[in-house]
Amino acid sequence: MPSDPWMSKHDSCAKLGHELFVELNKRDKHPRTSSAYTKLNSQIRTSMKKFSSDVAQLKPMLIQHSASHRLTQREVERRQIMIDELSSKQMKLELAFRNEGDNIRQNLMSSPPTSRPATNPWLDEPEEFQNMGNQNLRTHQQRVIAQQDEGLDALSRVISHQKQMAVDIGNECDTQNEIIDDIGDHMDKINDRLIKETRHIKIVDKKSNTCWYWVIIVLLFIAIVVVAAVPT
Repeated sequence: MPSDPWMSKHDSCAKLGHELFVELNKRDKHPRTSSAYTKLNSQIRTSMKKFSSDVAQLKPMLIQHSASHRLTQREVERRQIMIDELSSKQMKLELAFRNEGDNIRQNLMSSPPTSRPATNPWLDEPEEFQNMGNQNLRTHQQRVIAQQDEGLDALSRVISHQKQMAVDIGNECDTQNEIIDDIGDHMDKINDRLIKETRHIKIVDKKSNTCWYWVIIVLLFIAIVVVAAVPT
């Protein structure tokens, strides 16, 4: 019989959630300022992100899986309840991670008093969910998911805006670079013209000096002729 991808995903989430509770209990045995606490806290944070992402994928997978595998309505509802239970554990994990769920962790990870029978730590619910039926739990989860979707939409809009700003800045930089290139070309042309004109000026100056020499020679020649023509 082929494996059920949805059940495999669910079982993987459930296993990861249980491991997270164990790691949280291990973390809280260390002082908050210790390096062991910091290291475990970082590892737990990463695992919790994966757990939250995996739980969020279960509902769309259930919708797709139910259509392709022709699940009965009862089976779909049963799996939805399983998703709600994992979502409840997710909230509990978030409380425990922030050290706001000490009583919850004690109920989950430690032995209960002898006056009450032992309960399954994984199935123990917070007080805020104990009197809620499956429909109320489902409604609560849908509200939480809707809030998360709104947050993701807002984040998407911000990212799109930032992306458009980056594109505009890139286009402006390209335009400015083209202008700078044009200015550089003009500067090169002007520099060539200055060099050429400087060369011409040197030539004209040289010719001007030579002209004065000829004027002096002619004047000297005329003076010699005049002196020679005067009778002694």
